[in-house]
Amino acid sequence: MKLLVISDSHGNYPHAFKAHQLASPVDHIIHLGDGADDASLMEQVLEVPVHRVAGNCDLGSELPHDLILDFGECRVFLTHGNRHLVKSGLKQLIGKGTEVGATVVLYGHTHLPAVASAEGMLLVNPGALNKGVPGSYAILTLDGSEARAEIFSL
Repeated sequence: MKLLVISDSHGNYPHAFKAHQLASPVDHIIHLGDGADDASLMEQVLEVPVHRVAGNCDLGSELPHDLILDFGECRVFLTHGNRHLVKSGLKQLIGKGTEVGATVVLYGHTHLPAVASAEGMLLVNPGALNKGVPGSYAILTLDGSEARAEIFSL
């Protein structure tokens, strides 16, 4: 299964659609916040399921701040990251991932792309798609209980 993971589009929906175009075909799209309206537009236009969480800049959003999705044998924990203080390190995020039994933890907020492993979990930040920067996105590939991720520039 192939998932497009994006975050922090901050109203720059053309970058979000470009990421989808470059990554296609994908089975699911995940938007990790700070662009709830961009994710909503993608959901309306594209024929791909879009999963999304609220970020700290998604004021008034009724989206959840955290979400758990099970894809076969992989449990994926989605969060923007601000509530887990990811700009100060990943300790709280890793703790939450362990608590919910995640195989993969997806987060944004820092605008810095990263792929790492900790406590048996894959941690992925796709970076940002906001205005004024080239932007980046991640492709998460799930195969049974195996997960791998790669970061791509727009």
